[in-house]
Amino acid sequence: MVAALILSGNLSPVVDDPTRVATGESACDGRSGMVSGTGFTAAKLRDVARDYIRTSGLDQHDFDVAEGSGLFLLDEGFCRDVAAVFDAAPLLDFDTELAEQYLIFKSENLRQLAALTEAGLRVRPWRQPGQPYATSRELRESVLHTGTLYVYMTMSGHGPGEVTGFHPLRAPSGVRADGVDFTHNDVFRAVHDVFGHVAEDVDFGPRGEFIATKSHLRMYPDEVLPVLFTEQIGQICWFFFGPHLADSTGRLPRPGEPGYLPPARRPYPPQKVFPYPVGILSRFRELVGHQPARSPE
Repeated sequence: MVAALILSGNLSPVVDDPTRVATGESACDGRSGMVSGTGFTAAKLRDVARDYIRTSGLDQHDFDVAEGSGLFLLDEGFCRDVAAVFDAAPLLDFDTELAEQYLIFKSENLRQLAALTEAGLRVRPWRQPGQPYATSRELRESVLHTGTLYVYMTMSGHGPGEVTGFHPLRAPSGVRADGVDFTHNDVFRAVHDVFGHVAEDVDFGPRGEFIATKSHLRMYPDEVLPVLFTEQIGQICWFFFGPHLADSTGRLPRPGEPGYLPPARRPYPPQKVFPYPVGILSRFRELVGHQPARSPE
């Protein structure tokens, strides 16, 4: 694990909007990316991901998610099943096996962040009100145009209420930027935004998060799938398909129908720590076509 990583860069303003993950907006067009003297393109970021996979010894099918993302169909029934499990799960079900999976997850995130910074990306804490990016388009265009990623810090928001209580990703990571210490959750937010959303040009809605997670998952040993699934797919499914959104018949109202709650008015998911049943994880692999990776021997 990287003991300490000091990040730096020059501050430039970007649009802030507190509804970042609640928009579900369409992804921007264009696979080449925007460049303004930074040398960054989406293709370069995907090359960084491929190099990481190769040098990490992860023996798995190296697919380019973007090539097949247009064919991905979201399974609403699966999403509702995932949301129901998340809703019923305890806030904390943290045994020794899951603790070890989180340790591996945190170590990989630090190594991925180091790969990004070595490639020239600047990662900085967002110190203004609200979110640094209102949409995935703004995230992608800003990162590729400036070579800088702003991270919405965990101390500013991690769940529906105050940031209190134990969570394995709230621990200090050893990373510091602009005098601000990053938690492990901050590190994860950074690498997921870049490798999942910027590199693959997908949005913050449920379909985009499935594709982003599929892409990002190839950069981890298979042992951490339970962690990544709960942290990304479990939360996004609860936000968009949770039982708290259903009407008295159990049906999810559509936009324009009585009882429909717009994403910007929905509560953020509680930050639960628990492993999903193996059957759910297997269904996810089948849905996204993921081939399990093997850690280097």
